[in-house]
Amino acid sequence: MAIDTIVKQSAWTGMVAIDDTALAVTDTGGPGRPVVYLNGCYADQSHWRRVISDLGGGYRHITYDERARGKSKRAADYSFEACVRDLDAVLTARGVERPILVGWSYGAMLAVHWASRHPERALGAVSVDGALPHEWLDDAGREQIRRLFRRMSPLFPIARPLGLAARMSAAQHAEVNIEANELCAPTALNPVFDRLTVPTRYVLATGGNLGGDAKLMERIRANLDPVLARNPNIRVSAKVASNHSKILRNDFRAVADAVRELDSTRDHQVGG
Repeated sequence: MAIDTIVKQSAWTGMVAIDDTALAVTDTGGPGRPVVYLNGCYADQSHWRRVISDLGGGYRHITYDERARGKSKRAADYSFEACVRDLDAVLTARGVERPILVGWSYGAMLAVHWASRHPERALGAVSVDGALPHEWLDDAGREQIRRLFRRMSPLFPIARPLGLAARMSAAQHAEVNIEANELCAPTALNPVFDRLTVPTRYVLATGGNLGGDAKLMERIRANLDPVLARNPNIRVSAKVASNHSKILRNDFRAVADAVRELDSTRDHQVGG
């Protein structure tokens, strides 16, 4: 394997234009291995601060807010493919080559999709309790999601400063969630897993999350077992005590360790 070239970049914070919007991006710069962090469905980049602190200055950390999240601007398109384009735009704008992609929840789907499409451009991916195959979503489930977000909409102004809601309508929040669940159907996600040729590590939570009780979530996580059996590039780095919502806060060290594991895997491959 050819040794990767890591270019030193200066620290930078600003906006990256894409389509009809602009994304708020933070790049710590430096000569270290670039690590790109991909947020949960409605989250902002602030949730990664503990992971970044644990990894320290030996890495180059790139975070950004998706469309209508955090400090980024609204857009006409909030689809998953728009989010894939956003990742491309950030990588291109910041001159990022061969990053480790680290995604939580929705961001994990972005990480595995992008790495499977561009194996020559990614060193590896870390999925934090996301990109898990399931097909529990039916028409009743879709309507349940829509009702849930309608009920929650009065809380959006309170949740946004905490990085827990987007500047979207209740209907837009719901459709983003529905599409994400549809993309987790085995018929949609298994081909993505089968195309993954870069090292991919999972950090799995325990217990439930908003909209999914603990038993359901554990059944969904167990659906990963056949994937692990057939693709040796995909492994579980850790299963931690935190639930889905608290994993980046309480078990950030396990996420950081998975990044280090991928970096050491790369060193081993380069060395021989």
